Amino acid sequence: MAKLRISLTPALKRLEIVSRRLVTSALVGSYMSVFKGQGLEFEEYKNYTPADDAKFIDWKATLRANDIMVKKFGEERELQVFLLVDVSSTMFFGSVPKLKNEYAAELAASLCYAILKADDAVGFALFSDRIVQKSLPVRDTKQFYVLLKNIVNINNYGGPCNFKNAIEFAIAHLKENSILIIISDFVELGKDWRKMFKIAAGKFDLIGVMVRDPRDKTLPPVKKMVLFEDLSSGRQLLIQPEKIREKYSRYVKMEEKMIEDLFKQSGSGFISLSTDKDFSRPIINYFNRRLKQFV
Repeated sequence: MAKLRISLTPALKRLEIVSRRLVTSALVGSYMSVFKGQGLEFEEYKNYTPADDAKFIDWKATLRANDIMVKKFGEERELQVFLLVDVSSTMFFGSVPKLKNEYAAELAASLCYAILKADDAVGFALFSDRIVQKSLPVRDTKQFYVLLKNIVNINNYGGPCNFKNAIEFAIAHLKENSILIIISDFVELGKDWRKMFKIAAGKFDLIGVMVRDPRDKTLPPVKKMVLFEDLSSGRQLLIQPEKIREKYSRYVKMEEKMIEDLFKQSGSGFISLSTDKDFSRPIINYFNRRLKQFV
C-alpha cells in the first residue's frame, strides 16, 4: 500500500491554533474541579470544622459517627488521562464542513491541551482494527505536539474498527483508576467487545464521547435512488432514502440509546456530540453535572 506524501506542517499549525482557541479557562476550570480531587490520596476521616471545605463532607460517615465527618486527603498523586481515538473508515464521513475525524481530532487535541494545562499526565492511542499509533501518559507539553503530528497524518486513518482490541490495549497498559476517554462514532464496534468493556469500566474512570454527523442520525428527504457504500467492507446498497427515512431514524435513536445506557449502567460517563455544533459547551456541561453528583 503506497503512503501518501503530503506536508503535515499546515495542518499541524491549524490544529494547534484551533486547539488553543477552543481551550478556554472555563473548560480547564471545569476539568480541574471534577478531576483534581481524584488526584488526592484519601487518608482518614476527621471531625468537621468551619475551616474545612463542605464539599468533602462524607454523609455516610456522618450518619455512622453521629457527627459531621469530612475526608482528609494526603499528598496529591499524579492523575493520568488517556485518549482512545477512533480513526477507522466510518470516521471519514461528513455532510457538514467538518468530517467526523476532523471534529474528533480537534476535540482530542483540545482535551490534551487542557489536561496538560491542568498539570496532569496525558497519553493517547489511535485505533481502527489495531492500535495505529500510541503514546503512554506523560506530564510533558511535548505530548501535545506528538498527538498533533499523529492525528493530522492521513496515513493513520482508515480500515475497519475493532473496539475490543482498543480496550484490551488500554487494560494492558494503563494504571488502575486512570481516566480513559473514548472518542468514537460508535458505529462499528466489532465482535466480543462487551466483556472487555465491563472490565475497563471497573478498572478505569471511563468516559465515552460519541461523535456523529447529522446524516448519521437521519437520511436526507431524497426520492431518487441513491447508492450507499460501506467504507469498511466495500459493500454497496441502492436505496430510496425517502422510503426508509423514518425507520432509519428510529433505529439510530434506539442504537444510540443502547450505547448511552451501556456506559451509564456501568457507572461510566457519556457525552453525545454532533459535528454541526461546537463541542466546548457540552463538555463543560458534562463536567459541571458530574461535579454536582460528587459535591
